[in-house]
Amino acid sequence: MSLYHPVTIGDLEFPGNLFLAPVAGYTDRSYRSICIDEGADFSFTELSSAESIIRSRPDTKPLNDPSPISVLLRRADNEKRYAIQLFGAEPERMAAGAALLARWKPDVVDINGGCPVPKVIKTGAGSALMKDPANLGRVVEAVVRSSREHLGGVPVTIKIRAGWDSGSLNYRECARIAMEAGAAMVSLHPRTRAQGYGGKSDWSLIADLAGRLPVPVTGSGDLYTPEDADRMLRETGCAAVMFARGAMGNPFIFSTTRSFLSTGSYAAPDTAHRLAAGFRHLERLAADIGERQACLEMRKHFCAYTKGGEGRPGMAGGAKLRNQLVHAETIEEYRLMLQDVIEGVLP
Repeated sequence: MSLYHPVTIGDLEFPGNLFLAPVAGYTDRSYRSICIDEGADFSFTELSSAESIIRSRPDTKPLNDPSPISVLLRRADNEKRYAIQLFGAEPERMAAGAALLARWKPDVVDINGGCPVPKVIKTGAGSALMKDPANLGRVVEAVVRSSREHLGGVPVTIKIRAGWDSGSLNYRECARIAMEAGAAMVSLHPRTRAQGYGGKSDWSLIADLAGRLPVPVTGSGDLYTPEDADRMLRETGCAAVMFARGAMGNPFIFSTTRSFLSTGSYAAPDTAHRLAAGFRHLERLAADIGERQACLEMRKHFCAYTKGGEGRPGMAGGAKLRNQLVHAETIEEYRLMLQDVIEGVLP
C-alpha cells in the first residue's frame, strides 16, 4: 500500500494522511485555506479556550462577526472538513464549550492535551492534563457526550505529548484512557512538556503507540521535509503525519510530500508560487480582520514565505527584504517592497 493513503477517524474517511497541526498564532482560517489549496488533507484550528467560548458566546453573534474568537472558530471557504481544537481542564466546562460549537459544524472536535505554554498549563489544561490521567479521561468522556448530544456525534480526538517530563513518560496510559473514554484518534508529539520545542522528538514512541492502539495514531514532531514524512510513516507505522512548524511559511509541504510519497520525487516551489501564495494569504486575512491588522500579522508570515529552509531555497537578498517587510502596514506597501522580486514573477 502507498504511504499516501486514506485515513478513517470514527465514521469519517479522509482522502489522504497529510494533516495540518493546530499552531497558536499561525493556523487561522486564512492560513488553513492556503494549506488546503496546497494539498492538506485535513486541518485543525488554533487552540480555543472552552471557557472563553462559554463567556463570550460567539454563537449568538452574526456569522461574519470579526471578533477574534468568532474568526478563530470559522471554517475556511475551501475546508470541506476541519477540526476545532479546544483546551480546558474541567470536564463539564469542556462539554459546555463543545456544545456551543454546533453553529460552526466542525467535523471533529480535538482536545489539546499537549500545549506546553505556561498560560495554558497553569489552568490545568494542555500538557498539564497528562499529570492527571483520570481527569484527562473525564474530559474526553464529557466532550464525547457533548458531541453526541449537540454535534451529531462527530468524532472527538486528542493531541498529547510523551509526558510531563523525562521521569513521567505516561503517553501510553493517557492514550489508552483517552481511547477508552471515546477518543477516535490520538495524535502524539513525542517530546515532553519540559522539552517544549527543544531537543529532538523521539519517533520510537509514535511507533510504540501505533502498535498498541486500535484507533489511528497521528505522528508529529520534527517534520520539515517530504523525506521526513516518508521516514516517519515507514519507521512508526502511524496512520497520518501532522505538520506543525514545518508548514509555517511552507504550505507547499503538503503538495511536495504527496508527490514524494506517491512518485518518489518532488519539485520545490519557485519564487512565483511562494509569493502568489503569500499574497492570497494576506488578502484572505485582510477580508477576515481588516487590512491594517492583517498587514501587521503578515509580517511574520511573509518573513517565513521568503526565508529558506529545509527542502526549499531562500530568496535572493532575503535578509534585506525581511528587514523591510517587518515595517509594512498596507497591502500596497508589501507590493512595493517586493517589487524587484515580483516583477516578471507575479501577474
